[in-house]
Amino acid sequence: MFTGIVTATGTIQQTTQRGDLHAVIACPFDPAGIAIGASIACSGVCLTVVEKGGQAGDAWFAVDISGESVACTVPGLWQEGRKLNLEPALKIGDELGGHIVTGHVDAVGEVVSIASEGDSTRLTIAAPPEMAPYIAPKGSITVDGVSLTVNSIEDQADRSVHFGLNIIPHTSEVTTLGQLARGDRVNLEIDVLARYLKRMESLRN
Repeated sequence: MFTGIVTATGTIQQTTQRGDLHAVIACPFDPAGIAIGASIACSGVCLTVVEKGGQAGDAWFAVDISGESVACTVPGLWQEGRKLNLEPALKIGDELGGHIVTGHVDAVGEVVSIASEGDSTRLTIAAPPEMAPYIAPKGSITVDGVSLTVNSIEDQADRSVHFGLNIIPHTSEVTTLGQLARGDRVNLEIDVLARYLKRMESLRN
């Protein structure tokens, strides 16, 4: 489990297509604190560390990414040079600063507009129709691994949904969200509570 509070950004240094896609990711972590077999969320995708190295502040870890994960995430995400939001798995006793995040991407959304709003940046993201029942104003959603609060909802004629988010300057600086442009694709994960509520509602009908 994760919280959606990104602790660092990393860069894909190398990829190799084996049975699965093998990626080496540079990061500012201390390799002594990364365990082989541990989980790290990479732009919202829970991946298992299979190798590690480097030194504190200039480390790297390697992961194997299944074809299913590649197919269900942002096209082109797993390319050399791509920056990723990183979050190690939640430990018992850690502060839950965001919301419960599983690291399982539900859908890919698209940035439809970006505007300044005070000191913040207002992002509007389009999500596919299957996501619409799970997104609500003041609810939580994970965008590229970042826990965010939905500020507005606009249901579309094709049953998709546009939802608005405010990105504060700190979040823009310490995550990849500050580099987004109109038309960019993002990984989306719905709030786990919304998932179970929808399931319970379906069983009552």
